[in-house]
Amino acid sequence: MDIQSVAKWLPDRLAELAAAHRVPGTAVAVSAGGELVEAAYGVLNTGTGVGVTTDSLFQIGSVTKVWTASLVMQLVDEGRLDPDAPVRRYLPQFRVADEQGSARITVRHLLTHTAGFEDDVLRDTGRGDEAIARYVDGLTDVPQLFPPGDLFSYANSGFVVLGRLVEVLREQPYAAALRDHLFAPLGLRHAATDAYEAILHRTAVGHLDRDPDAGPEPAPVWGLMAWGAPAGAMLAMSAGDLVRFARMHLGGGVADNGTRVLSAASATAMRTPYVPLPYRGGAPGAQGLGWQIHDWDGGTVLAHDGDTVGQCAYLRCVPAAGVAVALLANTGSAAPLYRSIVGEVLRDLAGVRMPPPAAPPREPVPVADTRRYTGRYGNQMFHYGVSDEDGHLWVTGTPQGVAAQFGTPVERYEIVRLDGDAFVSAEPVGGQHATVAFVGADADGRARFLHQGRAARRLSG
Repeated sequence: MDIQSVAKWLPDRLAELAAAHRVPGTAVAVSAGGELVEAAYGVLNTGTGVGVTTDSLFQIGSVTKVWTASLVMQLVDEGRLDPDAPVRRYLPQFRVADEQGSARITVRHLLTHTAGFEDDVLRDTGRGDEAIARYVDGLTDVPQLFPPGDLFSYANSGFVVLGRLVEVLREQPYAAALRDHLFAPLGLRHAATDAYEAILHRTAVGHLDRDPDAGPEPAPVWGLMAWGAPAGAMLAMSAGDLVRFARMHLGGGVADNGTRVLSAASATAMRTPYVPLPYRGGAPGAQGLGWQIHDWDGGTVLAHDGDTVGQCAYLRCVPAAGVAVALLANTGSAAPLYRSIVGEVLRDLAGVRMPPPAAPPREPVPVADTRRYTGRYGNQMFHYGVSDEDGHLWVTGTPQGVAAQFGTPVERYEIVRLDGDAFVSAEPVGGQHATVAFVGADADGRARFLHQGRAARRLSG
């Protein structure tokens, strides 16, 4: 099937599925064979009723990390940065609570989420150009969870440090670096670095589904704190402009207009697997420099997701087929829409099949020694209690910090083994089955970390 065939079914299918899943507004862009197809549905804000168009802006959340990594790799191309050098070569004042870790952490550790210090430290450092610098300067009391390079643990804070590194080497604020070194050479017209720029466009407002009977309602805030911009707190754009960025990566660093934005070597390095992701069901995956790399049935897929306050974003690329697709939505619960639309597009245009979501096996393998898993674990986002109740393992997740501030509920669910140290909830949690991996071992053979993307270290038990 070619892209024009997708163009015929995409608008109606998007509208049908978005309505069925109660997604207020969404936009999709698909690129294949040098052509771009776009579709949009719904409203930007249920309070105003303004309709979504293909040039409407949505926040892309943590997809921003691929943009930040691209800014870093441009500095590598210019010979101004060595990714394997300690961060302190460029930011001499950088430090976390562990002095040895502070000295050892490299730029590559930050790019691959393997730096090992605690994530999501919530501090208000204001809204000005100094917000990122003040945040990084305030990391001095943040604990080191594991030695740099030992383990993958998703880290927003690490990408904020990368954003500060860009500011120092470019001698300009992070937002200005985005505009000058990515927006301009890519020729983007529907992108914004913050709310002040976004208001000049047709821009989506996030929606929260607090009352299932009432339906999604506008979120009380648009963006997150300014210090989080390099990790995904502010950047907004159209689905089409997000795909134009992806096409630059698929094109070996060259933009649609012929401008070289990244060297071919850097574009390749960014999608090279550097550290395996803990297995939590689905296809095997690895972390590259910004990108995550997944082995789907039919080919390799570059991926990143993003979530902000009541908005979500999905970007998927298949390098071998030259296909990219972005889906943006103004709700945090668009996963079913993503699975249907993006799954169909990649199947039809790239011949790859999205793995099914994790689900409990029909006949779970009994856990002979639950002591490896039971106990208390914690990080800045959640504290977890894992208990053995009559031979069944139960997880209770209690939100902390920013998760608690945004009203994330306490969740309690039984888990059953998927494979090895990977588990899945016996029943859906928040509409889908939750996955949990247990990683490492202490002297007594007990797991050192409970892993759900972020590592939560064992606290007791």
